[in-house]
Amino acid sequence: MSRFIESIKLKDGVFYRLKFHQQRLNKAFETFYPNEEPIWLYDALIQQMIPADGIFKCRMIYNTELIETEFIPYVRREIKTLRAIEMNISTVPYKPEDRTPFNEAFANRGDCDDVLIFRNGLLTDSSYSNVALFDGKDWFTPKTPLIYGTNRAELLQNGKLTEKDISITDLKQYQQIALFNAMIEFGEIVLGIDKIKI
Repeated sequence: MSRFIESIKLKDGVFYRLKFHQQRLNKAFETFYPNEEPIWLYDALIQQMIPADGIFKCRMIYNTELIETEFIPYVRREIKTLRAIEMNISTVPYKPEDRTPFNEAFANRGDCDDVLIFRNGLLTDSSYSNVALFDGKDWFTPKTPLIYGTNRAELLQNGKLTEKDISITDLKQYQQIALFNAMIEFGEIVLGIDKIKI
């Protein structure tokens, strides 16, 4: 049976973007378990011993039921350089537990800290985050990422990002790239385009 994961940011006792995590979990149930009642994350979380201070990754593994919940103290990785690579990884509206394709992509980073994954010449994600590019005026995020992240969903809903197809040859039109995910807020990791190795 397929297993899925939600990684939810917990900061000083507050869960971030729970509504968007629930929406993504619901998509997994619609696709794989249409006859099952979805897990309600809020109900599952309030039964846990929740750390009151600090930043934690709340990692929830599930299929038709919640398998495991753990709270992992979070330390952000240092990202200073990115390598552009071409890989054919499928886009899905939920988050599978199996990260094999992303791990294979990450293994191609060479002397860089992470990879930027292109599929058929179009930008998708890094190995662990969604991305957005700044043209000097606006921020644009790939129209078809590999993972529809919860932070990305919130940023789009709030009008801070615009979806757009971005090819590898378009990179020179932009000034900066931002990396963000459920744990990393938009603006915390921003690099110059010159930090991308093609």
